[in-house]
Amino acid sequence: MSLNRKLRMALIGGGPGAFIGDVHSKAARMDGKIELVAGAFSRDPAKSRAAGRLYLVDPQRVYGSYEELIEKEKELSEEERVDFVTITTPNHLHFPIAKACLKAGFHVMCEKPMTLTAKEAKALRAVVRRSGLVFGLMHNYTGYPMVKLARDIIRQGDLGELRKVVVQYPQGWLTDPQEKSGSKQAGWRTDPARSGAAGAIGDIGTHAENLSEYLTGLKITELCADISTFVKGRRLDDDGNCLVHFEKGVKGLLHVSQIANGEENGLAIWIYGSTKGLEWHQENPNYLSIKDYKGPVHIWRRGNPYIGEKSAAAGRASRLPFGHPEGFIEAFANVYVNFADTLGARLAGENADPLMLDFPTVDDGLRGMLFIETVLDSARRKTKWTKMHS
Repeated sequence: MSLNRKLRMALIGGGPGAFIGDVHSKAARMDGKIELVAGAFSRDPAKSRAAGRLYLVDPQRVYGSYEELIEKEKELSEEERVDFVTITTPNHLHFPIAKACLKAGFHVMCEKPMTLTAKEAKALRAVVRRSGLVFGLMHNYTGYPMVKLARDIIRQGDLGELRKVVVQYPQGWLTDPQEKSGSKQAGWRTDPARSGAAGAIGDIGTHAENLSEYLTGLKITELCADISTFVKGRRLDDDGNCLVHFEKGVKGLLHVSQIANGEENGLAIWIYGSTKGLEWHQENPNYLSIKDYKGPVHIWRRGNPYIGEKSAAAGRASRLPFGHPEGFIEAFANVYVNFADTLGARLAGENADPLMLDFPTVDDGLRGMLFIETVLDSARRKTKWTKMHS
């Protein structure tokens, strides 16, 4: 037995001028498993209605607040109400909205970082566990096929004993004080009240942390951080550099920046083992390099049959034949596919296949918040190493 219908989704956020909400709406619907049927797209009811028209949502199910959405959707029959809610608001609203949706019985997909603080993250994890509902966190870079291939190559021991991880995420879009020129994105991302205690570390540093732990299967145990705010008057960090220790004695470097002038979205990772090393770049995501000082570099290319033979997860995450690039929105969609298949199995009274369960969860969200607070703590200390908060 399997679910014989599309999952019904509500979107909170994603109003006029939003970036990430629009990406979520497109990615969720890409594979035909999900339909967007309701939303509270903006705190301004007029803007929410305008967004509803763009998303082709029934005006009766376009709401002026998340509270109204929850109240009105709960009044509908099980055959009509939404199955899950996607949260794409600024960070400070993630926790109260997710908590309210879970307590109302709705499954949740949440944009990262999951909450404003680690305390909130622990509280939300407790709510998720009590509810028994499906909770997904959108660390979209885990959705790339070649990231899943890299993870499985490491799991299968092809790199030998892991020794070193180097992960970087340079951007240049905040080289100038965009928050002072009316940029909606820059405005809230550099505002401590809406973004949280960290800037670049919270926005993109959590992606670097999550990617390194996802690929290696190892947790960060301690770090030594140096963070900076280069743009005068900016209230949050726009650059960060960390020495990192992982489990099993693996060492690492983690560098993020949003004032790396001229860079676009340069997330990349290098992982070195006793036998081989690997390298992957988000801006060229369909290729994974495997290196060995004794021989030539081997390039694994997405979409070829040998990818699925090596990694079932990577094969599952590929839609197009080789030579046809897949990218950012498809990675989002892969997270949604696994989330949707897991939720669909739950609603059909079935157990989800392990491949379906390959998406970030509330535990990954907590790791991200602990990382942020450890980095900020380390940057304030004079001691060299700060243990990862727990």
